[in-house]
Amino acid sequence: MTAADPAQGPIHAFAIGCSAGGLNALHAILPELPEGFPAPVVVVAHLGANDGGNMAAALRRDCRLPVVEAEERLPAQAGTVYIAPPDYHLLMEADHTFSLSADAKVLNARPSIDVFMESAAEAWGRSLAAILLTGANADGAAGMAAVKANGGLCIVQDPDGATAPEMPDAAIALGAAHWIAQPDRIAFLMISLCRGRGGGFPE
Repeated sequence: MTAADPAQGPIHAFAIGCSAGGLNALHAILPELPEGFPAPVVVVAHLGANDGGNMAAALRRDCRLPVVEAEERLPAQAGTVYIAPPDYHLLMEADHTFSLSADAKVLNARPSIDVFMESAAEAWGRSLAAILLTGANADGAAGMAAVKANGGLCIVQDPDGATAPEMPDAAIALGAAHWIAQPDRIAFLMISLCRGRGGGFPE
């Protein structure tokens, strides 16, 4: 399902947000990305204090791309998957390096998907694609709206079949979805978008 396509132009970075059921959705997407994928992929998931390393390790076993935890002042480099560390908000700076914040939780979450996507929208503008997956609250909807307002592209997991549809439903209700897709289609879309935008959902 598609909304109006945004203007043409390649995507240079991806931001992915998820919560309940997110690891399964990520396993349907990230292992399909090839070595040398020409963009950084940043994952912000609602994690317990001890879960960040577990998620990175679980994804690392199956991914062809390196999977690392984002750190203060670390530059976001193409061909790498970055996981937001637990109990910190992750932000993207104008020079495309990460920063961490211990500010109060947003929608009862730290890291907050909204916080990262809003900063990433400012940093990358039209060259950012944001992906919102399964989750049990509305975190991420405002961030997706910010990405769209800054000219970026927004992909939302189809709520049908999502472990927790509340998160994608909230983004769709805000009109913050250019594409709505099942996870097993999203990796192909990501690869296509690195080559150029527009033209509808790949068949």
